[in-house]
Amino acid sequence: MLYFVATPIGNLKDISFRAIETLKQCDLILCEDTRTSKTFLDAYDIQKPLESFHKFNYKEMTPKVVQMLKQGKLICLISDAGTPCISDPGAELIDELNKNGLKYSIIPGACAFLNAFCLSGFSAPFTFVGFLPDNNKERNILLNKLVDSPFTMAFYSAPHDLVQNIKILADVFGDRKACTVRELTKLHEEVEYFSLAKGYPKQPRGEYVLIVDGAGKNICELNNLPVLEHYDYYVKLGISNNDAIKKVASDMGVAKNIIYNQIVALKKTPKK
Repeated sequence: MLYFVATPIGNLKDISFRAIETLKQCDLILCEDTRTSKTFLDAYDIQKPLESFHKFNYKEMTPKVVQMLKQGKLICLISDAGTPCISDPGAELIDELNKNGLKYSIIPGACAFLNAFCLSGFSAPFTFVGFLPDNNKERNILLNKLVDSPFTMAFYSAPHDLVQNIKILADVFGDRKACTVRELTKLHEEVEYFSLAKGYPKQPRGEYVLIVDGAGKNICELNNLPVLEHYDYYVKLGISNNDAIKKVASDMGVAKNIIYNQIVALKKTPKK
């Protein structure tokens, strides 16, 4: 049996009795960083063998885990902080467990983006995005899929990436209401509100959850622009001419050919 066990995201007391009990009974604990996890485990006198399981070694570790489970071992998987299977390779492991007919379950607990969303006061529904891809092409594809979403969005960001990430979001999404949440459940927990255009007003410190408003208000603002400016807004984001026309039509709730004909006519109109 394998248990995915949620661990504290800040305050070490944010752990369930069941989680501690299971961790003390298991044969092996899989964790992202054994040094980080040892601090938490030592606090509860949990003395069990530890093995690293992360995005760089999960392919070679997964067959070993499957073999141990087939031998009847009880294994727990934890992340550095919070709930597993969100920003770690837990999903790939679950796929292999299902293929081999092996049992698994989760012991719930703290989750950073869920707590940050609750503290933000932004409206539901919301979308969890996580860390932005490092690859420019992958990141642009992702953000262009999200640009029209009316849902509030939750991102993760390291401190050294925060300012740049906010600038990237502002370039694609335009100006939107946003907030950061840091030091969750700790003594100096902080929620900071700002707009994407103005950027984060402080020196970044610690890990962040970045909450960004959905596209509803942004689309309303775009619809107040002349059609050609509305169209140019999307073209400047690197979107193709045809897709830009589709987006304007979608924003305004009209047929694509209507926008196409208006733009063609406007482009033919001599400038005064």
